[in-house]
Amino acid sequence: MDFGLVLQTDPPAAQVISLMKRAERNGFRYGWTFDSAVLWQEPFVIHSQILANTRRLTVGTMVTNPGTRTWEVTASTFATLNDMFGNRTVCGIGRGDSAMRVAGRPPNTLARLSAAMKVIRALASGQEADLGGTTVRFPWVGQDARLPVWMAAYGPKALKMAGEEADGFILQLADPYLTRTMVQAVRDAAAAAGRDPDELSICVAAPAYLTEDDSADALAHAREQCRWFGGMVGNHVADLVAKYGAHSDLVPEALTDYIKAREGYDYSHHGRADNPDTAFVPDDIVDRFCVIGTAEQHIARMRELQDIGVDQFALYAMHDARERVVDGYGTSVIPALRG
Repeated sequence: MDFGLVLQTDPPAAQVISLMKRAERNGFRYGWTFDSAVLWQEPFVIHSQILANTRRLTVGTMVTNPGTRTWEVTASTFATLNDMFGNRTVCGIGRGDSAMRVAGRPPNTLARLSAAMKVIRALASGQEADLGGTTVRFPWVGQDARLPVWMAAYGPKALKMAGEEADGFILQLADPYLTRTMVQAVRDAAAAAGRDPDELSICVAAPAYLTEDDSADALAHAREQCRWFGGMVGNHVADLVAKYGAHSDLVPEALTDYIKAREGYDYSHHGRADNPDTAFVPDDIVDRFCVIGTAEQHIARMRELQDIGVDQFALYAMHDARERVVDGYGTSVIPALRG
């Protein structure tokens, strides 16, 4: 199993770069950042410095979207980084939650996302693509260029599309039951489309918080540091409930039930441990969606995910123990999963 570190591009950028260097030293193979132009600093500028200051780390967006950048610009940015640093990027992409809504726009449709993925992958890999009637190709992209496109998804239509079209699937929660259900949906869709399901990369992304013991006080603090994640996922779940209903056969109740007490969401606190709009998230959701507890408990959860077919666990480190979780994974969790 591979491991990734997910960060927001909060200033100072030097701290983001330092944490990514620390992650590589501890055995992480991927470095991811959010992409939301209003809320955080420009990720691709920082990606260039992460790549320049690491040797093996693959860097990507978790996630960009097809609405805040034109598709040829996104493709050119990734292709430039790959030309400079040797095919060390991956394009994580989704409909756009915070990036679109903060700018006063709704998230992108799946049809638009589908078209964008094809264009971005083709152009960044040196192939031709149709930009709405104009066929273009980057003349400077070499024959060895490649850009994997991994799609974030929750709902049934999105999961189907990820299996049919994406190079990888990003699931932003670490609940074993829901992971098994959604990964199977993606793999089934890939097989039905004539693809080899084993060729899809499966990435689970969620907060991880290491505690010295499993005492009530230690776990309570860890939950408070990670409760924001249930609120973030709740935004996507609310969209699914609005589309399919609260008790649809297409969306498991294990995913939708917990947002009944959700009253709203202020994106100015998005992805932060002090988010006041996540009080509705119960402890059991934090325990299921995130990975908290001792190193042994983290290793046990990773083994569950690995048995389901997860290729990478990308841990969100938006809490008060970022260095400790990176170092702890490096000394205990990563060696156990690779040993």
